[in-house]
Amino acid sequence: MVVRGRLWRLADPMLTDAHRQALVDALMDARRDVAAARRIRDDVAEDHAHAAIERIKRELGERGPVWWHDGAPDLNRHMARNTPYARWFEDQAGDETPR
Repeated sequence: MVVRGRLWRLADPMLTDAHRQALVDALMDARRDVAAARRIRDDVAEDHAHAAIERIKRELGERGPVWWHDGAPDLNRHMARNTPYARWFEDQAGDETPR
């Protein structure tokens, strides 16, 4: 996925829909926990919430070891224009789909 010109790794497509949705729900809860901890300035609770986000994103396959097995490099967070996908990204410039 490309957001503002940067490549982002998607969730592992081998996850079942139910498991992926449960993880996404837990991720949203953890993000709300970060916001709540910040509102009350609870650094310990915020740290725990950030740790939960990291764990969940790894379970989703968005971080950590890659879930694909074709030898393609992990270009997560790289600017698309600086990767082997640069030409593809340039070709999408006329596409109205958000990147």
